Amino acid sequence: MNLTDPIPLAYLTLEWTIRLVMLVTVTSRRSPEEARTWLLFALFLPIPTFIFYLIAGQPKAPRWRRRRFVEGQILLARAARQIAHSRHCLRPAVSSHLESATRFVESLSRFPVLGGNAIHFLPDYEGVIDRLVEDIEQASDHVHLTTYIFADDASGDRIMSALLHAAKRGIDCRVLIDAMGSFSWASSVTRRLRSGGVAVARAFPVAFPGLGKVRADIRNHRKIVVIDGQVGYIGSQNVIDKKASSGLINKELVLRVEGPIVLELQAVFTADWFLERGEVLDRSQFFPHGRAKGKYAAQLLASGPEYPLAGAGPLVVALVHGARRSVTLTTPYFIPDESLLQALKTAAMRGVEVRIILSHASDSWLVGLAQRSYYEEFLSAGVAIYLYREGLLHAKHISIDDEIVLIGSLNLDMRSFYLNAEASLVCYDRQVAVDLRMEQQRNLAVSDTLSLVAWRRRSFLATLAQNIARLFGPLL
Repeated sequence: MNLTDPIPLAYLTLEWTIRLVMLVTVTSRRSPEEARTWLLFALFLPIPTFIFYLIAGQPKAPRWRRRRFVEGQILLARAARQIAHSRHCLRPAVSSHLESATRFVESLSRFPVLGGNAIHFLPDYEGVIDRLVEDIEQASDHVHLTTYIFADDASGDRIMSALLHAAKRGIDCRVLIDAMGSFSWASSVTRRLRSGGVAVARAFPVAFPGLGKVRADIRNHRKIVVIDGQVGYIGSQNVIDKKASSGLINKELVLRVEGPIVLELQAVFTADWFLERGEVLDRSQFFPHGRAKGKYAAQLLASGPEYPLAGAGPLVVALVHGARRSVTLTTPYFIPDESLLQALKTAAMRGVEVRIILSHASDSWLVGLAQRSYYEEFLSAGVAIYLYREGLLHAKHISIDDEIVLIGSLNLDMRSFYLNAEASLVCYDRQVAVDLRMEQQRNLAVSDTLSLVAWRRRSFLATLAQNIARLFGPLL
């Protein structure tokens, strides 16, 4: 390069300016893994990396949204206090060795553990839609629905029709969809619902910096439904047909809940709605007396950009470290950070049965490659890995010692741990754990056990591709 030529000199100056700027900005308020990944790509591809960073990597939200975050935290804290002090919301006695877990969840998401809940497993995809439509048709006051994907397909049509019929008979209906997750259908779904009196908001709309929008990689990934403040749904299933465009069949798990825990789901929905619309939902009908409907103790783990403390990652790591007998993880996307990686390995090495149930197929080739880069390391430490072979295992749940279970929208990757708005139900009851174990056994029955010897036979090119994809892990 001729440095006397002004054009190459300007280009070189620009590249090094970008590297220095990113060195300063990227290391602020990030995990070491994410910072290293950004800086690595900035070193070799400074200009494309900087452009992508402007779109999807800046840690700061616009000023108006940061203000809403603060106001939303106040609303959440107020709702959590009201729930905790309501004489109708039972504070159950949990085993002494589980109390630290309940306190940890409460410190992360503010919500206390509540007793008196009914929890029903809905593992059948079409059965979830059937039951949800039935509950919407029986609503007497309101329906609140949050979903990452709301597709304009057969399943979406059934839910939209139920919402429109409810709105027509005077039911207060609100739908919150993620702007990116529902991008392909957002316009048609929004237009149809609004035309029939259903209020619709898009979570975290995206634009270039300075336009008052947010970065593209922060998403509202929650799947929550609240009906009349009495019935709730939480799980992994989006509003979309079971068979994806890729041809994969989605396998999900959803919980239908009744009792005081529904008020915690409602609090999260109202806070999310406020973040996007600036509307405070505080009618008394939204938070009725949370009377007991069952016998189970449960607690909502909500995490995301509106919560000041770190996401769900530290809780999962703490639960794995505290496991005495068994850990079973089910997730479609598995890209652990260093703390979870070491927690799982050391748990297996100290005699805990650690099982990870993943999909053999993936709907993201890059995530699939990055995920497979961890297999040998886990297998060598004694972790058992199972690959579900009947479609895409999109369910997300964790079981610890058959005593604590987490079921919801939380993937085991850094995006879900530290960026996305997520919601999972944490249950402290052996019967719920038994029900989940039965679901896990059904998944294991159609899964292949991964062998360390067989895995080590993969080609050099496959290993290389997986290790390169792993470099992108903190950004996936």
